[in-house]
Amino acid sequence: MTVTDTAPSPVAAVKTQVVPTVGAIHCLAPLTMDEVTFTSGFWADRQTTNASGTIPHCLAWEERIGWIENFERARAGTIAGHHAGLWFADSDVYKLIEAMAWEVGRVGGNRQGRALETEIQRLGAIIEAAQDDDGYINTRYGKPGVEDRYTNFPMGHELYCTGHLIQAAIARLRCGRNADDVIVRTALRNADHVCATFGVGGVEAVGGHPEIEVALVELYRATGERRYLDQAQIFLDRRGHGLLGDFELGREYFQDDTPVREEVVARGHAVRALYLMAGAIDAAMECGDRDLLGIVRAQYDRTLARRTYLTGGMGSRHEGESFGDDYELPTDRCYCETCAGIASVMVAWRLLLATGDVHYADVIERTLYNVVAASPAADGRSFFYANPLQVRVPGKEAVAGKLSLRSGTSLRAPWFEVSCCPTNIARTLASLAGASVTRSVGADVAVPEIQVHHLTSMNVSTTVTAKCCGDQCDGAAAALAFHLRTDYPTDGRIVLVIDEAPAFPVRLAVRIPSWASGAARLDGAVVKSATGSGYAVVEGVLVAGEEHILELPMAPRVTHPHPRIDAVRGQIAIERGPLVLCAESVDLPEGLTTEDIEVAPNAGPILDAAGRVTIEARPAMTANDWPYDYNFASGSGSTFALPLVPYYSWGNRGPATMRVWLPQSIS
Repeated sequence: MTVTDTAPSPVAAVKTQVVPTVGAIHCLAPLTMDEVTFTSGFWADRQTTNASGTIPHCLAWEERIGWIENFERARAGTIAGHHAGLWFADSDVYKLIEAMAWEVGRVGGNRQGRALETEIQRLGAIIEAAQDDDGYINTRYGKPGVEDRYTNFPMGHELYCTGHLIQAAIARLRCGRNADDVIVRTALRNADHVCATFGVGGVEAVGGHPEIEVALVELYRATGERRYLDQAQIFLDRRGHGLLGDFELGREYFQDDTPVREEVVARGHAVRALYLMAGAIDAAMECGDRDLLGIVRAQYDRTLARRTYLTGGMGSRHEGESFGDDYELPTDRCYCETCAGIASVMVAWRLLLATGDVHYADVIERTLYNVVAASPAADGRSFFYANPLQVRVPGKEAVAGKLSLRSGTSLRAPWFEVSCCPTNIARTLASLAGASVTRSVGADVAVPEIQVHHLTSMNVSTTVTAKCCGDQCDGAAAALAFHLRTDYPTDGRIVLVIDEAPAFPVRLAVRIPSWASGAARLDGAVVKSATGSGYAVVEGVLVAGEEHILELPMAPRVTHPHPRIDAVRGQIAIERGPLVLCAESVDLPEGLTTEDIEVAPNAGPILDAAGRVTIEARPAMTANDWPYDYNFASGSGSTFALPLVPYYSWGNRGPATMRVWLPQSIS
């Protein structure tokens, strides 16, 4: 097998193969982690915390509660009666290895990277030793004294676990390893077993939790082996035909009630639905299936328009961890699982690459800042599983060293019985630079163009060629290097500095967020424009040392909800830049919670010189006898300045009530 070079990017992101599929759909291609490095600021700080806090924290917990020991017991034949965790515990070991692999790729061969590489080799040896001769591997099934293989497709998660093992292998391949790597060879044997078992003429089944689909397409991209893409298509075509049977939450829980091509909006379990979308987009891109791409794009666009929270969170029901109906977006009972936010980023990233529509980069930014960044604590060692937009009662501190229920606390917890979110965060943050900068591809690309989607301090070093036509480029590759300096999202000033440039024209496009459209300014010495497409563009023959400054308006702004969202009618939210703000009870006058206040009529947010945002508020009038004869008289008490903080930071100061949407008095 020949392993081709592909680009690393987060959560199984996309890059064209060296020899792309004829007819494949790729508008943009990501730069690799070797070409993009975060240097300082919001996301660089979180990558550092991820490496020093989250990854070792996850490893310690998985060792402590037996998820890694499961593999040793499976190898020894002693797993019966001793399996730790639920059906999918193996997948979190694989996601942790994926995070480690991306982190090794990010930091290279320094001391930290060498230590992680040693750990990957140790874990890989344990996992490989538990693999059956035919490539099957799962610690929960198929061993003496436990259930047989593939006897519980709805909830067994065997194919889901395989998918995450493959994702770990893809991270290894994209960070320079080859088919001899222990993780890669274990995953390849497992993937080949899946193709042999479930391919044409094989077992007619699908897994209850989509994931294998996106993983198999990624494996095809990384290896060039067509059977993996074919198997992904088989799984996609089988879904939606009732193969998983009836379920108490309905077949839509598994996305098994409607074929992918007939669905119109995301339904059922939010993470499952979004993972399936990602797999369908990947398959459509590689097969040149524009009909399927359009169908899934329309599904996601409708989901964004009608079933998504202001934060970018998805999933409005605790029951089934699922989407609700259109505009069913309760703030206090919403689920907004962290993994669903990451899955939404996966979908938006793929649509950005397939279509070039900068709107999807805005979705990614919103979700990263207000869901993904909200989950881990400042030290990276405790996490939100669910991300409500309103908390009515202060939560209790999680008990140190004890497993927490998924949403049983309104404060961050160190670990959960279902701990998909911490390891998902770890792999996303470690690989985030790979989903930050892209280049245009295609037959109509006459001038090399690089797009910066992620507004953070970074170094970019790549190569470009003078003239491209399709996949063939004339002329030798020339170096292009630049860096961004910014304190975004605190400050809206972004400085683009050219470090090295070719002697022919190039185009650099820096994303202007949709909330800044029409108000952003770009200053520079060469041809420039603020385009209607959502980019500030610098183009021409660039010169090393030249600077271009993009100014984004960072005044806080009032956001009004769609009138069909019953839960927040008559309320407002405050945003600043990409950040959703919220009120916490720790900032209120003594005796008040966030349930006791209302915003004064026509009040607007105020930004002080220190960057703090406040809005005029007052205690709300309460109904004494009957709450349905409220006359909207002015609230009681004098007004006060209500501090607002970034939603991602809430809960870091101890138990508190919190709300994003603020009731607005009309008198």
